[in-house]
Amino acid sequence: MTIEDKLLEIAAYTLPALITGGVAFVMMQKFYNSEESKRKFELLRENQKQALPIRLQAYERMVLLLERINPSQLLMRVAPTGKSKDDYATILSHHIQTEFEHNLTQQIYLTAETWDIVLKAKNSTIQMIRKNALREDVADADKLREAVMIELTETEAPSNIAISYLKEELKRVF
Repeated sequence: MTIEDKLLEIAAYTLPALITGGVAFVMMQKFYNSEESKRKFELLRENQKQALPIRLQAYERMVLLLERINPSQLLMRVAPTGKSKDDYATILSHHIQTEFEHNLTQQIYLTAETWDIVLKAKNSTIQMIRKNALREDVADADKLREAVMIELTETEAPSNIAISYLKEELKRVF
C-alpha cells in the first residue's frame, strides 16, 4: 500500500467521524440552549409570580395617594387653622408632600411613565392651590377653599386624570 492509499483510508474513516461529531456537537448545543431558555423562562415566571402582588400593591398605594391629595378630599380633610390663605396653602402643600414622600419607594414597582404621571398630578395639585392663593379676590383661607372647589367644578382634578391613567396601565400590564 502506498501512502496515498493509507491517507485515503484514514480520510475514509475520519471524515464520517468528523461529520458525526459535528452533528452531535450542533445538536447538543441546540439542546443546551433550549434547556437554558426553559430555565430562564421558569425563573422569570417564578419572579413574576412573586412580584405581581407587590406591583399590584404599589398601584393600589398610588391610587390611595392620588385620592388623598385630590383637592376636594384634601380640603375636606384639612381644615384651615387660621384666616391666612398663605398659611393654609402651605399646610395643604405640606400635606401633599408628606403623602407623596410616604409613598416614594413605590416608584420602583411602577413604570417610569406611570411615576411621571403621579409626580405631575402631585405638582399640578400644589400649583392649583398656590395659583388660587395668589389671586387678589381670595382674601382668606375659607375663600381659598371656595376658589379651589370652584376650579374643580370647571376642570378635572389632576388626581382623577392620573387615577384614570393608572387604571388603563393596569389593564395593559396585567
